[in-house]
Amino acid sequence: MKLSVIIVNYNVEYFLEQCLLSARKSLKDIPSELIVVDNASVDGSLEMLRSRFLDVKLIANKDNLGFSKANNQGIRIAQGEYVLLLNPDTLIEENTFKTCIDFMDAHPDAGGLGVQMLDGKGNFLPESKRGLPTPAVAFYKISGLSKLFPRSATFGRYHLGNLDKEKNHEVEILSGAYMMMRKSALDKVGLLDEDFFMYGEDIDLSYRLIKGGYTNHYLADARIIHYKGESTKKTSVNYVMVFYNAMRIFAKKHFSEQNAGLFNKLIEAAIYARAGLSLFKRFVSSAFHPLLDFSLIWLGLHLIRFYYEQYTGIELPSRFYEWAFPLYSFLWVLISFLSNSYEHPFQLRRVFRGVAYGTGLILIIYSLIPEELRFSRALILFGALWTLVLMIGTRTLIRYFSPDSRQADGKDRRFAVLGESDEYERIAELMKKMGIAEDQIFHVSITELHDKGSSHLNDLTQIMKVDEVVFCAKDLSAQQIMDQMSTLDGRRLDFKIAPPESMFIIGSNSKDSSGDLLGVEMNAINKATNRRNKRLMDLAIATFVLIATPLLIWFQNSISGLLPNVFSVIRGKRSWVGYNPITVQEQRLPKIRKGVLYPNMGQNQDKEGIKKSNMLYAKDYDLWKDLHSLLENWRCLGDPERTVE
Repeated sequence: MKLSVIIVNYNVEYFLEQCLLSARKSLKDIPSELIVVDNASVDGSLEMLRSRFLDVKLIANKDNLGFSKANNQGIRIAQGEYVLLLNPDTLIEENTFKTCIDFMDAHPDAGGLGVQMLDGKGNFLPESKRGLPTPAVAFYKISGLSKLFPRSATFGRYHLGNLDKEKNHEVEILSGAYMMMRKSALDKVGLLDEDFFMYGEDIDLSYRLIKGGYTNHYLADARIIHYKGESTKKTSVNYVMVFYNAMRIFAKKHFSEQNAGLFNKLIEAAIYARAGLSLFKRFVSSAFHPLLDFSLIWLGLHLIRFYYEQYTGIELPSRFYEWAFPLYSFLWVLISFLSNSYEHPFQLRRVFRGVAYGTGLILIIYSLIPEELRFSRALILFGALWTLVLMIGTRTLIRYFSPDSRQADGKDRRFAVLGESDEYERIAELMKKMGIAEDQIFHVSITELHDKGSSHLNDLTQIMKVDEVVFCAKDLSAQQIMDQMSTLDGRRLDFKIAPPESMFIIGSNSKDSSGDLLGVEMNAINKATNRRNKRLMDLAIATFVLIATPLLIWFQNSISGLLPNVFSVIRGKRSWVGYNPITVQEQRLPKIRKGVLYPNMGQNQDKEGIKKSNMLYAKDYDLWKDLHSLLENWRCLGDPERTVE
């Protein structure tokens, strides 16, 4: 057997499916085996593998063993002359495996090789070729100097930025996303070091191959798409800490005690600098807009007070506006934040709703305070109008100056689907089920593209104001898809790939993201902000229900389940609102807690209607939808957990 491909999977069913489909094509006519090691996925990966890929050798772990241990499990049963460690979030070009095997056959001294990796927008990923992370090189990487001087032979050595990415090179370090190695070399130098859980294991093994007398190579002639890039966001403090820990293990293992000590001191200095910068950037990016709104609302209220006093001749006491104006400003910003009006893409309905609910809460508080502290509801109403105008204005400016915010609503995006008629119709129907209007989807036939040249698609996307291109993998080879990505304007367009016979459309808009699906990318329920807001609302409602139980219990359809449901929500076992359980097992939706209630509860829906309700709830989640379900079905809060036969 020539090649053993080992893929470690953990809860990335959709990417794994596409990876295996592309790997099968690239393995054509190559004596080979596919080995998948699953690290206790709960997203349906195992069911998909057992139903669609019977030829795959599957190792199903009951726990998440990490990257190193899982890959070693696969290597131990591999029978190929060459072993390939491959990430599941990759798409393989049709000639990639053959090109790599031919190169290894022609270079018997080669212990391992990597290939040219592109992100989900067709951009070159610098981690395709790397140098040995000596103390100085690692310091340049973590401190950010390598990013400032990427082509420098000194500062850019971590990613070997001085080497032409379009030419083959001998390199020191390979990427674990695509790492082909000679099995006899692994027998000599050993397997992955299991002290590394994430990061560093590929560096360690690459270095041991060199120390074992082999060479490592970067092969520009072969390409893959790697959706995640370096998987963890580079601005993340957690990434810096995990990277540092991996480098510490590496230094202790391979450097002298003196050099390892110097290495750690340099890296620690870089850690503090990078962590401080990361925290500052995170604060600016997340807090700047709310703080700006708070300041301008507060300033506007003082201007309104000035004109109010001029017009009415009534001078307001300072104790009123000293506490009231900051409180009003804070509540308008807070409620707007909880209404997701600070989330991209900005939506005017969220702004209107946030200001309206904020104004309502302020008026309620106003009615409850002592009469001597009430001065004028007019100030509140004028303040609300000012807040609304202000928030629309700031968002309009941000939308105008920020390319990432120009789409007011995901539903306004326009899609060009590149494929033959049959596959286009299937994909278009799938997109319509995801809530995309028919007039937002345009067909570009492959025949038309061949007749008019590759520039035709770029011209067409500009004329039709297309935001996203969907490639039909059934009709286009991986090489054609990558070629098209390289000719299209990746700064203006996003790309997706529709695997054949799959119900999902896969892509990635950033090498720093974990990849996305067309249905999930638009589904705010998977966003960290909405997961947090949903959990906060669950806890708030649970607290209210617990306090009001003596009253609510008389109006419940089922009394026995009320308190158990409250405590299940508090413990995080359940949510007040979730998917309808009747079809959830059949649908590949983002994982959320089981709900006490569900969307459109009480309506007489057939199975297709229930599926659509679940899909819409997932892809267009809104905090107020949960509140609406709770208000409509508050008599069902004590219902027992629903099970499906």
